[in-house]
Amino acid sequence: MKETKKLMEDSLQHFLTELKNLRTGRPAPGMLDEITVEIYGSQMNLKGVATVSVADGRQLVVSPFDPQTASSIAKAIEKANMNLQAIVDGNVIRVPVPPLSEDMRKDIVKQGKKKAEDAKVSIREIRKKANNTAKQKKADGDLTEDQVKRMEKDIQKLTDDYCKEIDAKFAEKEKDILTV
Repeated sequence: MKETKKLMEDSLQHFLTELKNLRTGRPAPGMLDEITVEIYGSQMNLKGVATVSVADGRQLVVSPFDPQTASSIAKAIEKANMNLQAIVDGNVIRVPVPPLSEDMRKDIVKQGKKKAEDAKVSIREIRKKANNTAKQKKADGDLTEDQVKRMEKDIQKLTDDYCKEIDAKFAEKEKDILTV
């Protein structure tokens, strides 16, 4: 049960990370977290090579730890398919975040729904593996029929709880995306 809960929690955390990367109507430093930058011959996460902050409510400011890497970071931001243009301004990169059109908002919500469904499928797969493990232990004689039934019930409750959590988090994000 502990391992099943941990796997489900990991799946939820992964989903929350993906949600954070979806654009909303206003800039947030976390929206650039998953961008990878090629620096010094290797791929690194943006948050490992720079800090990101919000300036004047409509733009992100990326401050590289090494000013020499500014152009590489700007290229990575533009390649990230987020419809953002990075402007190198001395030692910092300015990223104006344009307002989202209605169509873009709907597309982003659609991406979010897919990510939520993928996370719930992952939770259900974990449930299936846990139930199979319980049945195998019964077949091996390690558990009784009552213990297996109780475990299956507990596993189903965990599954339901995590699926509800995913739906709730997505509903919050959807509201945030659709708010103009």
